[in-house]
Amino acid sequence: MTESVEETAGPAGARSPGNTPAPEGGYPAARLRLLQDEAPTGPDRRAALARLTDDWLAGLLARHGAAAGLSGTALVAVGGYGRGELSPRSDLDLLLLHDGRADAGALATLADHLWYPVWDLGLALDHSVRTPAEARKAAREDLKVQLGLLDARHLAGDPDLTAALRTTAYADWRESAPKRLPELHDLCQERAERQGELQYLLEPDLKEARGGLRDATALRAVAASWLADAPRGGLEAARTRLLDARDALHLTTGRATDRLSLQEQDQVATALGMLDADALLRQTYESARTISYAADVTWREVGRVLRARSLKPMLRGLLHGRTAGKGERSPLAEGVVELDGEAVLARTARPERDPVLVLRAAAAAAQAGLPLATHAIRRCATATATKPLPVPWPAEAREQLVTLLGAGTHTVPVWEALEAEGIITRLLPDWERVRCRPQRNPVHTWTVDRHLVETAVRASALTRRVHRPDLLLVAALLHDIGKGWPGDHSVAGETIARDVAARLGFDARDTTVIATLVRHHLLLIETATRRDLDDPATVGAVAEAVGSTRTLELLHALTEADALATGPAAWSAWRGGLVADLVKRVAARLAGEPDTEVRGAGEPTAEQERLAIEAGRTGGPVLALHARAEAPTDAATGPETPAPAQEPVGVELLIAVPDQPGVLPAAAGVLALHRLTVRAADLLLLDPIDDGPVLLLSWRVAAEYGSLPQADRLRADLLRALDGSLDVPARLAERERAYARRSRVVLAPPPRVTVAGGSSDTATVIEVRAQDAHGLLHRIGRALETAGVAVRSAHISTLGANAVDAFYVTGEDGAPLTDAAAHEVAVAVERALQ
Repeated sequence: MTESVEETAGPAGARSPGNTPAPEGGYPAARLRLLQDEAPTGPDRRAALARLTDDWLAGLLARHGAAAGLSGTALVAVGGYGRGELSPRSDLDLLLLHDGRADAGALATLADHLWYPVWDLGLALDHSVRTPAEARKAAREDLKVQLGLLDARHLAGDPDLTAALRTTAYADWRESAPKRLPELHDLCQERAERQGELQYLLEPDLKEARGGLRDATALRAVAASWLADAPRGGLEAARTRLLDARDALHLTTGRATDRLSLQEQDQVATALGMLDADALLRQTYESARTISYAADVTWREVGRVLRARSLKPMLRGLLHGRTAGKGERSPLAEGVVELDGEAVLARTARPERDPVLVLRAAAAAAQAGLPLATHAIRRCATATATKPLPVPWPAEAREQLVTLLGAGTHTVPVWEALEAEGIITRLLPDWERVRCRPQRNPVHTWTVDRHLVETAVRASALTRRVHRPDLLLVAALLHDIGKGWPGDHSVAGETIARDVAARLGFDARDTTVIATLVRHHLLLIETATRRDLDDPATVGAVAEAVGSTRTLELLHALTEADALATGPAAWSAWRGGLVADLVKRVAARLAGEPDTEVRGAGEPTAEQERLAIEAGRTGGPVLALHARAEAPTDAATGPETPAPAQEPVGVELLIAVPDQPGVLPAAAGVLALHRLTVRAADLLLLDPIDDGPVLLLSWRVAAEYGSLPQADRLRADLLRALDGSLDVPARLAERERAYARRSRVVLAPPPRVTVAGGSSDTATVIEVRAQDAHGLLHRIGRALETAGVAVRSAHISTLGANAVDAFYVTGEDGAPLTDAAAHEVAVAVERALQ
């Protein structure tokens, strides 16, 4: 018996035996012509490439096998190549099968004549040389080998060898499936945890991520076991679309890559004849969602079958008597029962006569924490197509929707199941525009539609804080519904929300509240983090927009739920405190209380006043450093909602400096030189005693790496920056050049500087949105100083890679700038940042 020979990659600089080029020069040219030909595309091109490669390899085996006088051998394609799906840069998965009677040396020589021509062409190769017995043994020891053999396809040589191998491979797989399928499921889950979910990633791996090509292959293996089968609707089409995208990616990049990087998405979209990268991502997400849903259903069925098999027939008889195998049904709601761990329709249920049944079943399943059975969903889907809900919805339908949304984390799988069968867009037609819509802001974790559902999940934990939980949950579901339309999504969303709320059967007053929440869902967070809360105009504008304390209460909860559902960079205890302070001030204004009765976060603390007095007395900067690690607020969590992670440990840095030109750029520059990342900052002008005004800068910073600097070092460098002995711009420019040499260029939108009209009665608000970068705040401060304006207060906020900063500025006379002057300042700052 010849020893098994297996390798996964060719040696560096591999050449054909004898270091002479392989004579089969016609294959490379034919392959190149095929890949450059625009006529065959998709499955046709993959099949044509496989056939061309088949013929080439078969010729190699025939020529060199005959020359060596070998018989009893067969060349077999396995894996993706075995399925005849050969992408432009796919590996060739080959097995040289032999009957064990050939001379080992002659067999090794034949293998060299097969593998080296492949390496000579620069093609990746997974290969092995085995007898059928060795192949079976390897399959028993390695699940991946066993899965590859399920796709074994004869290329050349003795067809009986290949046929026998295929027969035994399938027989062994079906016999071992009860043991191997859980192993395969674990592999799929481990890969999903490592690679993420394809349907939500901005740069997805088309093969390895959950819902990708690997999962589609796993479903084929499950079907081959005869234990369970995946839902067939749209599955093959989804797999084909992912393969087409991978083909275009290979041809565009010229590399064997499966990761759809941002910089390549437009080219891939063009190659596929799509409008743009967003259209490509949306189709990719839809395909991944189809595969993920099929995988969820299939693995659930596998688990059910294996659990049933684990019970001995005699034991089942003892436990259940005559009812063995029939299962016990427990009622969940009218027409809905639990059966074998799923929510199913009762025997007496008639979805064609009960249009509310689909929502009742979904709500019951989510409340019970159960999956909704596929056959139940499909019966309801058929019924809703012929007998839809009346418009406006009856009260029970609206109540069941609210119940579904309020079920917490269990809402998500039930909602996704309804969406996979097309029920959501039938119930809510406006959902189609946000379905699978990508969000290119890296702060966002989810697509638009999943973010909306996730916001409802987060809002479900906050329902005890509001008087109308139903309005909160529906507004959470609809708050970004306008992202499918051009223009400001909040403005478009208000109109859509009115229509949807009326469709759901809410009365005119409730419809107005929902529309108001959607229109202003960003108002509190943007105002709290970018505006001066001590300015009466700030509080007045919010109070006017909200209109009532009850709407304010709902908007507060929606703001928190929206931020928590966005991603870890969008919410923190600090931001929550700012929003809570704003809400307190606005509530007082709506209640008719004077503004002075509300103590705010902008009012200096005792320590800040002490630092300001010391700075005024000494005539120099005074610093204080405090370590901070924020815990999540109680309101951010609930029994069904995972708590947000703690804020990364950082420091609160307080700097008090006698008012003088250049304080802001100097302080920001010193922090940048010490590699401190500014997460947030506030600047206030205080006049504590007779020593003159003092600038108080409150920073939230974290070290990029290493330990935090000492306060005395920061103070010393700040003194040098203020007296001009430390050239901050030159030092930052030097560091930026060094950083650019060793880092990849990041494509980011250009900075945008605007004047926020009507935000303050006593100052002009300049708002800066830019990519966060080393020394950004220093450059902004210098630009404002050069423009000749005084910064009265500043509010700095960083969300992921994006900085959103607001500066309250006045002219030399202490008054707000004219419109023309404000425009000139905005243009000057934007030009400086470019």
